[in-house]
Amino acid sequence: MTFGARLLTAIRQRGPLCVGVDPHPELLAAWGLPDDPFGLARFAQTCVDAFGKEAAVVKPQSAFFESYGAAGIAVLERLIEGLRAAGALVLLDVKRGDIGSTMAAYARAYLSDKAPLAADAITVSPYLGFGSLRPAVEMATETGRGLFVLARTSNPDGHELQRRVAQDIVDAAAEHNAGREPLGNVGLVVGATLPELDIDLSRLHGPVLAPGFGAQGATADDLRRLFGAASAERVSGAQSASDGRNVVLPTSSRDILRHGPDPEALRAAFRRVAADVK
Repeated sequence: MTFGARLLTAIRQRGPLCVGVDPHPELLAAWGLPDDPFGLARFAQTCVDAFGKEAAVVKPQSAFFESYGAAGIAVLERLIEGLRAAGALVLLDVKRGDIGSTMAAYARAYLSDKAPLAADAITVSPYLGFGSLRPAVEMATETGRGLFVLARTSNPDGHELQRRVAQDIVDAAAEHNAGREPLGNVGLVVGATLPELDIDLSRLHGPVLAPGFGAQGATADDLRRLFGAASAERVSGAQSASDGRNVVLPTSSRDILRHGPDPEALRAAFRRVAADVK
């Protein structure tokens, strides 16, 4: 199955909320865990237990694992394996972007079938030109995986640059997704805390990752204001597969993770936020 098809199936079964796994040192301490690979492993396994059978998409932030070196990468490998075995799609937040053979190497690292860190999708940066992402686009298409391209994030420092180039990024993703059924595999990252949506997503025909829901201030009303009814209509099947509608994945991390380390409390928090999103 293509990534778009697998994503739609997962969302119809489990809902659109994407939960982030961000094991920063302050959170490890709040959970009573040591700031070392052992504490990281305990944190990761707790997230598998809490979210693996609940969430359609789980988004580990790779940097928090990389900071522990080889031991942290090993924990990340086990986290990806555990989440996928439990039925969740794994969106690895790595934000890679480079040119030529280097981008091809990143693609092999995260999107090839034999890679230890292979995820269902990854985040990528297009700021060396959208064309620089071609190795990742081709590998993702070949292996049935997805990409989420940074387009219009809510980071204030990126506002002026992104405002000038975001529509070009959207249009390039839409061109790749055109004619792919039931949904394209090149998605976008668009912040849920934006004051207004100053890009046209009507032709994207792909998924939109909307970070910022919850602790960063975005609400269900903001999701409705920015993205309209596209997500609900698209997931319910009320629209045809080729109508250009998109799937929106609101993302929450801290609002849910602060309820740890008890897996039941984390699961209950996830369900509350998921109900709010619906």
